[in-house]
Order: sequence, then C-alpha cells, then structure tokens
Amino acid sequence: MRRVASGLMVLAVAAALTACSAVADDRAVSERPPPAQDGPTGSPQPAPPSGKAQNLVFYADGKQTQALDAVKRAGGTVVEENGKLGYVLTEGGGDGFAETVGADPAIVGVSPDRRIGSTSSYTARPTGRATGRFPDAGSLGGRGAAQEPLAHLQWDMKMIGADRAHAKAPGNKKVLVGVIDTGIDGKHPDIAPNFNRELSRNFVIDKPKDERGETLDGPCETPSCKDPVDEDDDGHGTHVASTIASPINGIGIAGVAPDVQLVNIRAGQDSGFFFLKPSLDALTYAGDIGVDVVNMSYYVDPWLFNCAANKADTRKQQLEQQAIIVGMQRALDYARGKGVTLISALGNGSTDLGRPSVDKQSPGYPRGSEKTRKIDNSCVNVPAESKGVISVSAVGPSGRKAVYSDYGIEQTDLAAPGGDVLDGKGAEAVRSILAAAPEHVLKAGGRLDASGKPKGADVVRDCHEGSCSYYQYLDGTSMAAPHATGVAAILISRFGKPGPGGLAMDPATVEDLLYRTATPTPCPTPRAYVYKMYGESETHQCEGGQDDNGFFGHGIVNAWKAATIEP
Repeated sequence: MRRVASGLMVLAVAAALTACSAVADDRAVSERPPPAQDGPTGSPQPAPPSGKAQNLVFYADGKQTQALDAVKRAGGTVVEENGKLGYVLTEGGGDGFAETVGADPAIVGVSPDRRIGSTSSYTARPTGRATGRFPDAGSLGGRGAAQEPLAHLQWDMKMIGADRAHAKAPGNKKVLVGVIDTGIDGKHPDIAPNFNRELSRNFVIDKPKDERGETLDGPCETPSCKDPVDEDDDGHGTHVASTIASPINGIGIAGVAPDVQLVNIRAGQDSGFFFLKPSLDALTYAGDIGVDVVNMSYYVDPWLFNCAANKADTRKQQLEQQAIIVGMQRALDYARGKGVTLISALGNGSTDLGRPSVDKQSPGYPRGSEKTRKIDNSCVNVPAESKGVISVSAVGPSGRKAVYSDYGIEQTDLAAPGGDVLDGKGAEAVRSILAAAPEHVLKAGGRLDASGKPKGADVVRDCHEGSCSYYQYLDGTSMAAPHATGVAAILISRFGKPGPGGLAMDPATVEDLLYRTATPTPCPTPRAYVYKMYGESETHQCEGGQDDNGFFGHGIVNAWKAATIEP
C-alpha cells in the first residue's frame, strides 16, 4: 500500500494523483572489492523460513542473556542473533508469544518479521496534454543538464541550480549513494553508467500473497522469489535513483549529481511495502560498506504513526510499535556512526507532524486492518522523525510547500522540489518531477501501447539510434528527498576525504553544509496558508522564522551553492 493523504486532501487530489510503484536498477563499476556475502557484512545470514511465525525481539543494552532466557520461557526459538542492533530473530511460541516475552523487563520491543512500510509518493495523472516547455538553462560552455534531450522539462533542476552546478561539480565516482527503496532498474540507459552492481544488494524476498491470501507482490519472477539486484518491479526506487544521479550521456535527463555511483540497497517489496528486518539490514549494510549517503523515501509501517503506549492499541500492537521505534533508531545510529548521512522523505499526509490527532491508516498491513485511533505528538513517523535523520518536505514549481507535503517546525529540516499538480494553471504533468522509469513497469501498468508509445502525458519517451528510454512524472516527498541526497553527494564529492568507501565525510558536517547552502525561505504571508482545491480548501499553519520553519526547514536545497561554497 502506498502512503496517501488523508481527509480533505484525498478529495482534492483524487482526480489528479494515484498511488505509484517502486523500481530497481543495475550496473556500475566499483573501485572496491564486493563483500563476500549478501547480508550485512559481519552479520550471520538469516535462516530459511520454516513456516512458523517469526518475531524480532529487541532487548535493552547489556541484556542479551536475559533476552535469550525470556524467549525460551515464552516457547520461542532463536534462529538469528544480531549484536550490532541488539535483537534476536525468533520463531514459534504461539499466538501469545509477543505479550509473554514482552513482559520481561529485558525486552524493549517485539515486532512480527513481515512487511511494515510503504513508499511515499504519488503518480501524476494529467487531465490534458502537456503543451508548455520550461525554458532551457542556456549554454553552460561545457557539460550540463541543458545538453540532455529532456532537460527543458526539468524545472526542478533549474530551481535548485543543478543545471549550472553540473559543469562545476558533477560529483565523484568515489562517492557511493545508497538507495533504500524498492530497487533500481540498473539496465535503464540513463542509470546504467552510474549503477554499481557489485555492491548492490536485495534484502527482500517477494511474497506472492499476504497472510490473508490476498495478492501482495504477485507471482515470483525467479525460482528463489528474490529479484536480481538490477531489477525494479515497482518503479519508485528507479525514479528516486534517477533524480539523484542520472548521468550526462546524451540520453533523457541528468540527475543532481550525475557523476556519483548508485548502490541499490533494496528493502521494499514489489508491492511497495517494507519489512522491518530488510530496513535494518539495509542500513547496517550501508554502514559496513562505506556508503556516504542514503535516501529513504518511505515510512516504516504498518503504523503510519508509531506510539509506544497508545491506550487504543493492544499490548501486542504497542510492543510492535516500540520495536519499530527502537530497532530503526539503532540501525540509523549504526549507519550514521559509520559515516552515512541519512536523508528521508517527510511524508505525504498533508499533516502537521507536530500536532497529529487522528490516525486512520494504521495498521496498514494486512490490508483491511486499519482502525481509527487518537494520537498525539508522542507518536512518530519512522524514519522521518527518528534522530539523526534529515527530513525533506516538498515544494511545487512556484516554490510553495506542496499541498500534500507533511510539515512541522520540529520535523522539517529542508525542502526540495517534489512537484505539485495543483500549483499553478495548465496541464499537471509539467508541474511534477520527471525521472527514469522501467519500461516493463510502464507496460504492466498500461502506460504504453503495443508499439511502445506513451499513452498519456505523464510518460515521456526518448529514443536514439533505435533504442528508447522511458521517464515518468511523479509527485511526492519521495521525489523531494533525492534532490537533497544529490546535493549531499555534491558536498561529499567536494570535501570528502579518503575513507572506507572511497570518500568519507562526517554526517554532522554534511548536515551543516546542507543547511548553510540551502536557500532560506520564509513562511508565507499570512502564515495560515489556504490551499484551494476543486471547490474545497485546506489551511496549513507555518511556524518559525526565515532560517528555520515548519514548511521549508532551513530552506530549499541549492546545488549551485553546494558546488561553489568555500570550505
């Protein structure tokens, strides 16, 4: 299930937006030898599934022995231990296992080992053909996005100065960018040159059906149900990767940092959901191999908001949410401690995350499990509200906060182009973000005719010498976050020092430079901004000053400043 807006937002954008899918990609050259195993380096490989219920049991610091005893007393069996993040994977124990083991003071969270997340993006579905073209950035006197065939459609790159930055600071091949998503289409012509297949990993096994027998990922494409590392059957991850680092190669578009390497660190199902354990494994792996920055355009679910002690939840549900909060924070801390800068999409709920009041979307898995519950600011969206994470809101082409974008004075760190089909007049597609899409995903979704021609203005084809590549317009904070990730990659390329993955830079320094180079953007006047949509209206209140506020954080990311700032 995809992350969608709630309340009035759903009514307002239903005619223009629809849920989008995830992607995967492959190919690239590595200057480092690949790890010897698919799992996080140095960690034990997971045992094959036995058919019994499995749980992730997180224990308090220094309480591993007590946790093992508690699991045994509750009737469970330990099948894997992870000392790095302080949990054990168990199986068995019956229906009451979580409550029984969770009653032990050594245990701080218990979560089923199953899908628990969803991508946060929308697909733009225009109401008419795109007829306008944004002006080119002009001659750069060298390499630049203006040379790419579809550069005139990239208003987002012009907004953040990436079109100019390409000629001065396109990035460095020693910089590794991890895309924790649904995969990357590594064979896409506009991704392949920067795709590092050797280092890419898939931590997900496709699940044809959910626990209720409903279709989830659909039929497995391989006997093992584990997709190759250069495959993306959703499209979401490919779009994200393309925005970060599509190369300047005379094909399609250019990303923010067109010379850095892309590493697929897949944690999402084909269907767009995420298990907790793949997310933990992906972050651990990123830290272990020397990835410089990761993009996380999803939220960890089944709880849109994770509450440690909500009275509306059962004890088992409380333990699950505690496990998500604690487990992800440990994984994020581990990766950041290894030099990984953490960047996340803020979310598309059109919600002030500092004042959430109702959650109608949780638990989102299996489908149909949702209930309405009251929540407050003690409940958090993970990883966007986790510590050490740079969270990014979305803006439209006018520079206003996108109507769907979550916001909050405590939660918003930066803003970036994410698209907004309601921002302005005319065809919607030209107000969304254009980036690479896997051809087979577009075919499966009915977006191409039998000859390969796009059926609507939301898909663009670029053909050269008999070969065609495809691109799609999408909206969402999922599209905003990779712009910030690309700018971080530029900064690391410029100021990073030799390190474990090639170049390395303290995440705190990267964060400081991202804030310093961002374009300060004040709250609108009046601060209570009214969005008018299809005869309805919705008001979002912006708090804070020009240098840090709930709509734009420290400002809109600026690739040109990142390419020119002095250390």
